[in-house]
Amino acid sequence: MRSVVATEPPAVLYDKRGPIAVVSFNRPQQLNAYNTAMRDALFAALQAVRDDPDVRAVVLRGNGPAFCTGGDLREFGTAPSPTVAREVRWRRDVWGVLRTLSVPTIAAVHGYALGGGCMLAAAQDLRIADTSARLGLPEVTLGFNPSYGIARLLDVMGGGPGRDLLLTGRTIDAAEALRMGLVTRVVPDGALESAAAELAVGIARHPRGGLAATKAIVADIRAGKSGDAAQAYAAALRRDKGARARIAAFIAKKKS
Repeated sequence: MRSVVATEPPAVLYDKRGPIAVVSFNRPQQLNAYNTAMRDALFAALQAVRDDPDVRAVVLRGNGPAFCTGGDLREFGTAPSPTVAREVRWRRDVWGVLRTLSVPTIAAVHGYALGGGCMLAAAQDLRIADTSARLGLPEVTLGFNPSYGIARLLDVMGGGPGRDLLLTGRTIDAAEALRMGLVTRVVPDGALESAAAELAVGIARHPRGGLAATKAIVADIRAGKSGDAAQAYAAALRRDKGARARIAAFIAKKKS
């Protein structure tokens, strides 16, 4: 009799749909709690996005009843030493890859997005949530803080709302998340997947160079740099045949 060894399903699924890359957390039984397997698989998926010139937009989502409920506490403190933990995070720097991706990223949030899951949503360029989504940062209630994502959270929400979530540890609904700037759009339950796909497809129609330049310029300005790259990019476009052709076609369409 041949023995059958059970294997764990992939912690993250990568599905390329034309110019759209769909990256799905795939630990539904654990409400997509973020563990080392998920981190490693997400890092690999984001590298695949970075290295594929045909990808124009990314949708990050969760399988099952939740987007991501944050770090899997069963792994808390299991690293051999703080030094080893830092080295592994450096080799598989998910946050660093997200910061430097040249294509727009969209978080499609349903169910719970808590702790690291909330921070992963905040790390995307755009964030759509369905009506029943719930978001929050409960770390302070456990005596620690989500240091890895605070700068990005304050960038998208501002200091007041950001401190509210960080210091209270409370969970908010999608409507309040929209008012606070944590999400950029709320759609009815059941419409999230189609809304995220529609947004991604619309973005993917734009020239990749313009998307990449816009993301880079925004990042420079948010980092306190001059933003001179915007003028340099505009000057380069005047010499780009493709850009001139698109502008000529746009003008002709306006005249017709």
